[in-house]
Amino acid sequence: MGGALAAFAIITTALLAFTYLQTKGRVNANEQQLLQERLQAVMPASSYDNTFLKDSISVRSPALLGSQDPVTVYRARKDGKPVGVAFQAIAPNGYSGNITLLIGIYADGRVAGVRVLSHKETPGLGDPIEIERSPWILSFNGKSLGNPPAEQWAVRKDGGVFDQFTGATITPRAVVGAVRKALEFFQANRNRLFSAPADSAQAST
Repeated sequence: MGGALAAFAIITTALLAFTYLQTKGRVNANEQQLLQERLQAVMPASSYDNTFLKDSISVRSPALLGSQDPVTVYRARKDGKPVGVAFQAIAPNGYSGNITLLIGIYADGRVAGVRVLSHKETPGLGDPIEIERSPWILSFNGKSLGNPPAEQWAVRKDGGVFDQFTGATITPRAVVGAVRKALEFFQANRNRLFSAPADSAQAST
């Protein structure tokens, strides 16, 4: 009996390992395709000619990017010149917790695009931050530090220029704050972000 169980375990393990190896390449390819699609949503593919996915560095900035973990910054270039960057940032003060964003910023400091990658906000109230439910997230396009002025980087209820949602101010307020901090991070680190060797890890900011 013991021998039969051992043989069954060995065969099962072998089958699982074989299946893993057979599907690993496909899974990796699908993950890379999804990442590329997401990056192109916040940094138009027509604006750069480098291999965006491979031109990246790792940074740490808990105060401005909302994460204690290293954050990958993808760099877009055209003819070798900086076009922009894309990276994740977390708004920790959503109504139901963290809101993870992907933010693209042109080299001149303008927002190229913002998308919500994940959140736990209340369905029907907080989820209009998703592009699939509302164009609200597009209101960041073209904005920069100074446009609008610093005191207007807020929802209208707080004296800013960004709309809030009926019955849900906390969620858009959190996203606006996170995008502004991401711009502050970019402004403080612009030269270093583009000049650092690919795959290098940069010190905390």
